[in-house]
Amino acid sequence: MGIQTVTGELAPEQLGKTLMHEHFFFDYAGFQGDRTLAGRSIETLLEEASRAAAIMKKHGVKTVIDPTPSDCGRDATILKALSERTGIHIICASGYYYEEEGGPAYFKFRQALGTAEQEIYDLLKTEVTEGIEGTGIKAGVIKLASSKDRITPYERMFFVAAAQVQKETGVPIVTHTQEGTMGPEQAKLLVENGGIPEKIIIGHMCGNNDIDYQLRTLDYGVNVAFDRFGLQNLVGAPTDDRRIGTFMGLIALGFEDRLFLSHDTVNVWLGRPPQMPPEMKEALKNWQPGHLFENILPKMKQGGLTDEQIDKIFVRNIQRVFS
Repeated sequence: MGIQTVTGELAPEQLGKTLMHEHFFFDYAGFQGDRTLAGRSIETLLEEASRAAAIMKKHGVKTVIDPTPSDCGRDATILKALSERTGIHIICASGYYYEEEGGPAYFKFRQALGTAEQEIYDLLKTEVTEGIEGTGIKAGVIKLASSKDRITPYERMFFVAAAQVQKETGVPIVTHTQEGTMGPEQAKLLVENGGIPEKIIIGHMCGNNDIDYQLRTLDYGVNVAFDRFGLQNLVGAPTDDRRIGTFMGLIALGFEDRLFLSHDTVNVWLGRPPQMPPEMKEALKNWQPGHLFENILPKMKQGGLTDEQIDKIFVRNIQRVFS
């Protein structure tokens, strides 16, 4: 099975420079009920997202993994329209967000009925192998997420089902860790349930600067992503400078083949655009999809990161995950 993008299959060598965790369109579960005041035309949404895509293309990005979960506004058809308009390859996801900030009521009801585990497996498998909502657009990754300091019974159902689907199909898994916790536990749960370590990317690992935490996660053979650059001093996020130090420490230890970089940007909010106070705006001023290339990589290169290593991180590592 080739790499599934929203416009069709690609071979690994066609991916090119890839940002592995960016959201073109996103909002928290419940935004659908606010459409009376938040509703915007598809054309308006596409225009806003196209501006973000233009920034990415300026820096040579060819492919974006958009791991927006189903309960946070994933829309395969609008992603396809954006890909066709901008020329950027987009890989979308199947999966649900973590319990506190996702939309858990639907499958928690089915969990009480005793049917949720099978239903989640069926959903993930169908979206990966047949397509999403009758569109024929297949999910190219599975997205998983866990809570701060725990993987809840609700979240565990998705991890177990995703590991089984990965075992059967080889589809990559991209995860969300909350506030620098549960990276090793996510990796352990996935691998113990049949997941393929080299096709698992444990996300938001830049939320924890403890090198032992990083190594305990990597011990399972998985990949880790420092994928929230620009998001600083909010939701438990450290500063970019501290992230750089931890990342370069892993480079020095020889883990360049298993590392990824991205921003986790939200480029278009699907509900009413949030009205952020001045201090939050200041904290988020660099949370945009050119930040790595404009501000972070120059600092890393000063610290010894080579062009060959950068090519691995943005090109060859993602090719390997999808091979």
